Amino acid sequence: MTKIKVLVVDDEPDIRNLISEILEDEGFQVEVADGGESAKESLKHHRPDIMLLDIWMPGIDGVSMLKEWAEEGGLPCPIIMMSGHGTVETAVEATRLGAYDFIEKPLSIAKLLLTIERALETEKLHRENTDLKQMLIPLDEPIGKSKIMLELKQQIKLIANHDTWVLITGEAGTGKMSFARYLHNLSSRKDAPFIEIAAGSIAKENSMTELFGSEKSDKIVFGKLEQANNGTLFIDEVADLDMQTQVRLLSALQSGKITRVSGSEEIQVNVRVVAATRLDLQQEVVKGNFREDLYYQLNVVPIQIPPLRDHSEDVHELLDYYVDLFVRRDSLKYRRFNVAAQNRLRMHGWPGNIRELKNMVQRLLILGREEEVSLQEIETVLGSFDAVSESKSKDNGSYLGMTLKDAKEQFEKNFLEKQLEVNGGNVGEMAKKIGIDRTNLYRKLKSHDIATK
Repeated sequence: MTKIKVLVVDDEPDIRNLISEILEDEGFQVEVADGGESAKESLKHHRPDIMLLDIWMPGIDGVSMLKEWAEEGGLPCPIIMMSGHGTVETAVEATRLGAYDFIEKPLSIAKLLLTIERALETEKLHRENTDLKQMLIPLDEPIGKSKIMLELKQQIKLIANHDTWVLITGEAGTGKMSFARYLHNLSSRKDAPFIEIAAGSIAKENSMTELFGSEKSDKIVFGKLEQANNGTLFIDEVADLDMQTQVRLLSALQSGKITRVSGSEEIQVNVRVVAATRLDLQQEVVKGNFREDLYYQLNVVPIQIPPLRDHSEDVHELLDYYVDLFVRRDSLKYRRFNVAAQNRLRMHGWPGNIRELKNMVQRLLILGREEEVSLQEIETVLGSFDAVSESKSKDNGSYLGMTLKDAKEQFEKNFLEKQLEVNGGNVGEMAKKIGIDRTNLYRKLKSHDIATK
């Protein structure tokens, strides 16, 4: 297991050496700095898991360093302040600025070790609480007991034992991040950070800084790769990374080293990368939108997440989960789905997958007044989510009033319209995906009066 990194900042050599020896005997990896400036220099090369910071030092003192970091957006790690001349006012000021605790010299070794342990545990709990607020799937495992989901979870359990990169593919809304977290929590890195970056949500000019961090004069910004050190970095919609960032990411994955933007020093990182995409990355490589070498680097182990329509037997369990979640988290009124409503939802095509189901449940709990969610209510909500043509293409029940011939014609038209939309109007790409000759496809599109670009 990777050792916890501690940075000891103190201008007294005897104290630095004593603390270093004790912590190294306890299994920590220790770096030392003799003052504020050397501590800043050390941070350029290594991001510690925790810092022991003396208050009274020549040059810049410990409290002034806390103020600088607070003004720049936050402390680099949990910090325990040390002083032999501390006052209550100083201790209060240090904790106000974000320090975890304040311990007096001469140091009690037992108290020091206990304080470090508690600070690290508090940081871990803070990360987990932040994760819980951001996610809607429980930490233990993704929801579903269908055959396809049980097989998928078993596959991930096997993959978790090997520290390889993973590429997760699946339609939007299928819960790719929840499977990435599940993989992380089953791996040997489970006690280290799980850091997420949504490639599609960051501006092109900021992508380098987001991933690799930056150095500007004395200000250091830790990128996602450093934040995820010893843990897992989840890159959502990896295909949205620009080419320059792809090149630099590939170099980092191959070498295990990064250089911050405007920095000059190489920094060692040990990160498992789990990437996700809704697109066919092989096709993106062919189109010239994604680097082939990065694709093969990421695609060591592929995981395909099925759309909800392929495991609709899990809809009931998902409904129960989201009702309970919104009742607990948002204090909404509890409502149950009657049998007719549940059956109707199992028949729904779920083009938005689990995300669509979650949004639907939230809306029903906010707007509904009765204890029971009825079939009529479901029909109304589904009708507002989807156009009539979309409903017909996804819901078998919509064709019951037609002849078999008319139903086939209507389904084919809706299916082709949707596939053309999904493939961005590219008929050649669409023909490959649905397994039909391009000439024959053009003929069908023309017969249904579907316009192409």
